[in-house]
Amino acid sequence: MNKPEIIAGEKGPRDAAWGAGSAADGPLWRIKVLDLTHARAGPTCVRQLTDWGARALKIEQPGGGGDAATDDRHGFDFQNLHRNKRSVTLNLKDPDGLAIFKELAKEADVIVENFRPAVKDRLGIDYETIRKINPRLIYASLSGFGDTGPYRDRPGVDQIAQGMGGLMSITGLPGQGPVRVGIPICDLTAGIFLSTTVLMALYERERSGEGQWVKTSLLSAMIQMLDFQATRWLIGKEVPPQAGNDHPTGIPTGVFKTKDGHINIAASGNKLFVRLCDALGKPEWKSDPVWSKASERRKNKEKMNAMIDEVTVTRTSEEWVTILNEAGVPSGPIYSIDQMFADPQVKQLGQVKPVKHKKLNEINVVSQAATMSRTPSTIRLAAPDAGEHTEAVLQVLGYDKDRIADLKKRHVV
Repeated sequence: MNKPEIIAGEKGPRDAAWGAGSAADGPLWRIKVLDLTHARAGPTCVRQLTDWGARALKIEQPGGGGDAATDDRHGFDFQNLHRNKRSVTLNLKDPDGLAIFKELAKEADVIVENFRPAVKDRLGIDYETIRKINPRLIYASLSGFGDTGPYRDRPGVDQIAQGMGGLMSITGLPGQGPVRVGIPICDLTAGIFLSTTVLMALYERERSGEGQWVKTSLLSAMIQMLDFQATRWLIGKEVPPQAGNDHPTGIPTGVFKTKDGHINIAASGNKLFVRLCDALGKPEWKSDPVWSKASERRKNKEKMNAMIDEVTVTRTSEEWVTILNEAGVPSGPIYSIDQMFADPQVKQLGQVKPVKHKKLNEINVVSQAATMSRTPSTIRLAAPDAGEHTEAVLQVLGYDKDRIADLKKRHVV
């Protein structure tokens, strides 16, 4: 097979539309992304790419509106979610707006969208149409339930996927009724899964020279995230129940009372249980015919946990965390968010990064969890104001001031 003539991220004559970039921005700095996303899952995918250097144009409707999930543009959510992007307003329902979008698509490496499946067809920006313009483009789609099947046209949001994906049935205290997780876990994981798949498609393009359509859904992401809880049913035919703060299968692992609060202890498995017994000053549990067996501890977890509580309540959380970790038993405090950010280990991880906003001045956002030794992720730009870069992009595309003024007057941009 001949090597493709064009490599990933090849600079085109209008590359400047995406803004300046260099290797210092991250390993994806030559990748150009058209961002058609809204709400949270799609923007999470784009954020993964831009934090590692990709340059993105966020395509927005002239006049604003339409993104209820993060509507406060200068608020904490929007600023954290949409950093490292430039913003262009385009009315894709107008032929002139659609023409501008297609000009940009000719030189993009990636399009990310999370419209309902039928919407992109109506707008004329579906994969088959765009592929004819740019066969090397990676077209990334994220929907609530997938682009085929009986639910394809349903609106999908995180909490609906948490419920349909089984997560709410196993979250919360036994008998409490279904409980949602405290973060939009379906949105976030779907976005991260999609970004990973985009990277695989870009890597494959180096061999084939061709783009492709990559997809996921909130429901698919939730099902994968169930992991062993899913295979408890698939292989063991056991329907997992709610387990509250206890590990579903590894006992004792859960939340235990202390003199001044609560801590987490994870001592599943016989090796860790033996260490726990010694650390708690209960060596007799190691030889007890019931507690010495993992299967029996699981059957009698309520009694096991109550016995541990009787010991842990005699000391403070800080004391127990020190004692248990020194004994080789995983244990940790249960923080509020402000306490978490004050922890010295959290500070050492360096996941709080400043960025300069022209109106908000310097603000802090949450950076990537993974690191690379030579090409780190970067927070280069604060989230843009709507249409902040429209004129600059149109000028690169060859539009003069009169044409731009006309497009504004007709609400095309």
